[in-house]
Amino acid sequence: MTLSPLARSVAILLVSAFIAVAPVSATFAQSSDTPVTEPAQAPETVTPVVEPDAEAAPVAEPSGESAEGTQISTLPHDLSPWGMFMAADWVVKGVMIGLAFASLVTWTVWLAKSLELAAAKRRVSQALERIIAAKSLEEAGLAMEGVGSGPATLLVRAAGHEAALSGPQHDGNAAGLKERVASHLGRIEAQAARRMTRGTGVLATIGSTAPFVGLFGTVWGIMNSFIGISQAQTTNLAIVAPGIAEALLATALGLVAAIPAVVIYNVFARAIAGYRLLLADASAAVERLVSRDIDRRALTGGHGAARAQAAE
Repeated sequence: MTLSPLARSVAILLVSAFIAVAPVSATFAQSSDTPVTEPAQAPETVTPVVEPDAEAAPVAEPSGESAEGTQISTLPHDLSPWGMFMAADWVVKGVMIGLAFASLVTWTVWLAKSLELAAAKRRVSQALERIIAAKSLEEAGLAMEGVGSGPATLLVRAAGHEAALSGPQHDGNAAGLKERVASHLGRIEAQAARRMTRGTGVLATIGSTAPFVGLFGTVWGIMNSFIGISQAQTTNLAIVAPGIAEALLATALGLVAAIPAVVIYNVFARAIAGYRLLLADASAAVERLVSRDIDRRALTGGHGAARAQAAE
């Protein structure tokens, strides 16, 4: 049978299409069979690999957190001044106690010396007014009875005592009497000033040494901080903070003890200088009374001698 060219072409196309579709159908048949086994194998191979990692991470993380929690729980959490003092090393505690005692001594000296200076200035001022108002040394001695004991009273009594020891013979040697009285009064002034400066040396010592004592506590606290870092093998701030806080507290106590001591010492130095000026004024007033008495006796003696010569 003879085929026409059109039929021959159609037959060739059908055969070519069948040849091209046959491998695809075979591949599809294989792929349709494999999903039965692959879905079962995929979960079995993937799950054992992922699950151990997921379980290992939670096990490692709690161990790190628990270690840090254990370290932090051993540290002092009370960072108040009293809490830091109680948690400090015994050396730092000794430094803090010493500085607190020095501060107590400073304020005790301030209170006692302030009252002493105020009372002494008041007595000297009252005595100076009475000495200036007196016309003679004897009258000044009587006026001192109402003032009480004090350096000004001692000045008047010392001058009267020296004049009484010299006797009537001092009329011809007035310069010698004045020199002896001035020497005696000068010694009384020096003793009164030295007595008034008693206790201020403690303030100078505290003001000059307290900062260095506080610095010693600071160095010791920082050294303990570095020791804590080496023992804990970590640079966590919670490890370092307590020791640094203790060190800073020691420094603060050193400044608290030193600054008031220096200020109070300077205040007392100026006050004692004013007290010395009052004593110097009282001493000068007593010397003037002695000089008046000498001149008065010389004048009286001169009139007596003139009357005696006139009578002769």
